[in-house]
Amino acid sequence: MVYNYAGVVALADPTRRKVFELVAEGPRSVANLARILPVSQPAISHHLKVLREARLVRAEPRGASNIYHVDPHGLGEMRAWLDQMWGNALDAFRNEINKAKERKE
Repeated sequence: MVYNYAGVVALADPTRRKVFELVAEGPRSVANLARILPVSQPAISHHLKVLREARLVRAEPRGASNIYHVDPHGLGEMRAWLDQMWGNALDAFRNEINKAKERKE
């Protein structure tokens, strides 16, 4: 399986994370997002481009603009990557606890 860690990096920016959260609530256009956020339309377009490249959103052409939706495939890949990283961290923690127990015995 291919993991989408680029999504995690893309969501590190607070404005981009807010754009993603709004798109996750329902499909949105750049103009709609610009009415909600204190960010210019070009800045929102840039954030959406980064989210598209990270495969967290997809664009659906509608007339002269695009409507953005969450990309469930890319989001699933990011989730798989996070699950793997979390699993690895828990395994390492478990190993350290076991080593500490063995030292006490």
